[in-house]
Amino acid sequence: MLIFCSLAVACSGEMATLSVKPGQRFTVPDWHTNAELISADAESQRSASHRVRQETRALRNETNNQAKWDEHDNQTRLTERISSVNRWKETLDKCLADIDEEIDALAKVKEAAERALQAKNLSLDVAIECLTLRESRRAIDVVRDPVEDELHKEVKVIDKAKRELQQRVNEAFEQLCHLQEARQQLSFDHRGKMEALEIDRVCLSLSVNSPNISFKVNPTRVPNGSTAVDEWEQNSQYNKDHAEAEMKASTKLREVIMLAIAQTNNELEAQRVATEFALRKRIRDMERAYDELKWQERNTLEEIAEMEEDIRRLEEDLRRKMQDLKVAHTRLETRTYRPNVELCRDQVQYGLTDEVHQLEGIIRALKLKLAEAQDALDALYRQLYRIQTDIGYKANSLMLDNKCMDSRRKLVVPAEKFVPEVDTFNRTTNRAPSPLKNGQLELA
Repeated sequence: MLIFCSLAVACSGEMATLSVKPGQRFTVPDWHTNAELISADAESQRSASHRVRQETRALRNETNNQAKWDEHDNQTRLTERISSVNRWKETLDKCLADIDEEIDALAKVKEAAERALQAKNLSLDVAIECLTLRESRRAIDVVRDPVEDELHKEVKVIDKAKRELQQRVNEAFEQLCHLQEARQQLSFDHRGKMEALEIDRVCLSLSVNSPNISFKVNPTRVPNGSTAVDEWEQNSQYNKDHAEAEMKASTKLREVIMLAIAQTNNELEAQRVATEFALRKRIRDMERAYDELKWQERNTLEEIAEMEEDIRRLEEDLRRKMQDLKVAHTRLETRTYRPNVELCRDQVQYGLTDEVHQLEGIIRALKLKLAEAQDALDALYRQLYRIQTDIGYKANSLMLDNKCMDSRRKLVVPAEKFVPEVDTFNRTTNRAPSPLKNGQLELA
């Protein structure tokens, strides 16, 4: 180009004063070299561009494939993670259902134990009532009999049963607290699984066409509180194992509580039967003693009546003998007035004298026998008073023991059907001793 310009300038210079433009002149070889250099540079640039294009295409293919595989792998990982979390969620669902069922079962057993414990109060009240009633016995009937022993034993059995049941109720309460704590852990873990599932499912649904995607600040950071997969697995496994262990302990405790309820009920029932057997036996013994006393009372009253009749007859005989003695005395005294020689000791005199001596002996014997009979009558009245007093004691004791039996019906008859029986044993009503004659009670 420069050469062409120079030639043009030279030609024009020759034509008009041949003026030459100042500047560098290149040679033809330079010109050819320049052309070749330009061609070579162009080839080189095109080759470099081609290589870059090939590398770009390869990079695009590689990055597209890598991105697709990465996205596919992450989709797979998300799917697997969702499946894993979902499996744990289902496990926790079942565990939560089981622990809820166990909590409900243990609560029902605890309520049964509380009802059994409450029922023991009635048994204790009845036993104490019977002991209190029997404290109203009087005199010789205040004995430490088998009934009292069985009642005291019954109180001890009830106290022991109440302590055991109260301990089981406390254990059930503590176990319910442990179950609730384990359930809270499971529920907390379950909620976390639900939220994680929701988040991972949202992530799984995201694509380049999703409207809510954007760049985030430092998305690759590790959030505070992050855990490793093993820790995550161990946490869920621990919660599950802990809940299962508490459920196993609860099941064992339920069995122990039901066994305790059955054992305490059986022990108390056996003691109730023993107490009531002793009470019925004591009532039978008391009835026999009461009947014996009534028989003795009837016989004693009959004997008193006969003795009083004999004393009356003895007194009549004594009066008659006194009259006979008066007659004999009068005859003897009258015959002392016979005159002179007529006052002789004849057979009449001897007969009347013997009669007086005989009558005096008879009267002494009758008086002695009358005193003896009176003493026997007094003794009979004293014994009758003792009998009737003891009858009163026995009647009172029978009434109390029958009240105890009536009160103990509350242990086997439902409260709504229980109707106290009043004076079922008519002979045991409190009665004053029969009035005695001639103030003989003062002799006791």
